[in-house]
Amino acid sequence: MNTLVRHGTLSLLAGIDLLTGEIHHKVFDNHRSEEFIEFLKHMNSVYPEGVKIIIILDNLKVHTSKKTQKYLASVPQRFQFIFTPKHASWLNIIESLFSKMTRSLLRGMQVSSKAKEELRERIDQYYNDLNKMPVIFKWKYKMDQMPGGIEI
Repeated sequence: MNTLVRHGTLSLLAGIDLLTGEIHHKVFDNHRSEEFIEFLKHMNSVYPEGVKIIIILDNLKVHTSKKTQKYLASVPQRFQFIFTPKHASWLNIIESLFSKMTRSLLRGMQVSSKAKEELRERIDQYYNDLNKMPVIFKWKYKMDQMPGGIEI
């Protein structure tokens, strides 16, 4: 009899560049302010200096924590956060991408006892493959017309 064993979880942080379709992602063992800040630092390194990085987020505490605010203060005017309504996280485009990944990659997947490392590698490969032929999302708003922006 096959018994499934859970070997732990991973945290995936990802964002889609709405202009190029490229998916930026990082896989972590935890989902704390430290990991979110590491993701922000990655985003900061990807884009040229002087470009404002606009990120649509859900309302997790790590997105507004004291540690996150301290990091944001060290890179003034670099990021703008737009928060999805608390009752409607499904409005976030990335949620649809996560759902697609779950259906096409994760559902029914079995990994060895080195589950976390194997799973991390599969997630990385999934997004690297998607980035080979990025799809530009047809956003109905122009970036300068985005409602609800919060300047940070």
